Amino acid sequence: MELPLYRIDAFTDRMFGGNPAGVVPLVRFLPDATLQAIAAENNQAETAFFVPAGEGYRLRWFTPTIEADLCGHATLASAYVICNFLQPGRMHMWFDTLSGRLSVTRDGDLYTLDFPLRPANPVREPAVAKALGATPSALLASVSYLAVFDRWEDVAALKPDLPAVAALKLDGVFVTAPGRDGIDYVSRYFAPAAGIPEDPATGSSHCILMPYWAERLGRKRLRARQISRRVGEFDCELAGYRVKIGGRAVCNMRGSIFVDG
Repeated sequence: MELPLYRIDAFTDRMFGGNPAGVVPLVRFLPDATLQAIAAENNQAETAFFVPAGEGYRLRWFTPTIEADLCGHATLASAYVICNFLQPGRMHMWFDTLSGRLSVTRDGDLYTLDFPLRPANPVREPAVAKALGATPSALLASVSYLAVFDRWEDVAALKPDLPAVAALKLDGVFVTAPGRDGIDYVSRYFAPAAGIPEDPATGSSHCILMPYWAERLGRKRLRARQISRRVGEFDCELAGYRVKIGGRAVCNMRGSIFVDG
């Protein structure tokens, strides 16, 4: 069986920036073991698989080791493939996922995701500071830990103990600090337990980050940057119990993969 495969760099306007996602459009979902094997073979932070569902799609995401319940960059990448290759000119679409219905709207080269909030609350967990090799000024938790530092440079300098991060109780650790030069806040994300040592540009992070920074800064529209080596750029807006996450994308590969039918 020959299947189309796209690789899209998401949350960037330049090749080899942002976060690369594999995208595999399907007529029907293949067995879970096959989807997981394709994702492991792709070895990207996530590979997205979607099938038509009426006027929308059913969408699933797999890391190299597990199925994810929410992923921003691979959702943006899927929307990019639909708008540019499958249904050129389409400006709005929705996906049914493990996290409910998610929509994406295109305006020129900007794609805006409508995602649920995942607010974090203060916690005490000394193992997080030990795993990061630095003590945050505040620690919160949602589906992942959120470690807040005082300076951009503190986040940039982190060299966490990845096995220790993988051993933590929650999925991973977001680290964040105030931004500068027109950027409201910066972040990085470590999730080795999910097969992602450091994610380059994490769209779903803003489901957690935006409630924190919107309250702290007293504004609902914020610009964010993920300061990984590849760098991710985000335009975010708090909208009630949802967050709108805007970003751009570029295609760096189109091809085929072959699997047993």
